[in-house]
Amino acid sequence: MAKQGQSTTNLEGLTNAARDAANATPAGKGLPPVHLWNPPFCGDLDMRIANDGTWFYMGTPIGRQPLVRLFSTILKREAEKYFLVTPVEKVGIRVDDVPFLAVEMLQDTDSRGLLLRFRTNVDDWVACDSAHRLRFAKNADGGLTPYLHVRADLWAKVTRALYYDLVELGEERMLGEQEMFGVMSAGEFFPMAKADEARAGL
Repeated sequence: MAKQGQSTTNLEGLTNAARDAANATPAGKGLPPVHLWNPPFCGDLDMRIANDGTWFYMGTPIGRQPLVRLFSTILKREAEKYFLVTPVEKVGIRVDDVPFLAVEMLQDTDSRGLLLRFRTNVDDWVACDSAHRLRFAKNADGGLTPYLHVRADLWAKVTRALYYDLVELGEERMLGEQEMFGVMSAGEFFPMAKADEARAGL
């Protein structure tokens, strides 16, 4: 919660509010429950998350990773808009594409077989499964961009290097009557493209 008379529409006020929200979350209980908060809208903040995952405030990159991490924990999406939310205030920010990047991938196994784990640029680890799916968006040039569901309505764009790793792990499977090329994780098949398109080169 911001101090009395201090609005979260400036970086200091927002930082204090975010810390208060994080401190109100019981230790070991994970992220603040932003999905339960519906405070009044207090205006837009000059904050932007760029395509490469960099957070900007008033046009200047936020260089302190712990601060970016803190803000990421109170991020919420409603329809097509993004907000930073505390129990008492909500401010709008701009996001060029999606708020996170998936920057590291580990291959693990469990009872379901191969399990892919991804680390985001704010140090969240996400296991790719039925609740945290991969999707592949077709670009204007015909290429593909993978996205990983992180939580709620928030996604991470998978870096190009990891995309090539996913292609290396890819396999062909029948989905209905269509042969598809995709990747397995946690017993789920995530299709990238039609098999014949993949053979022609992704």
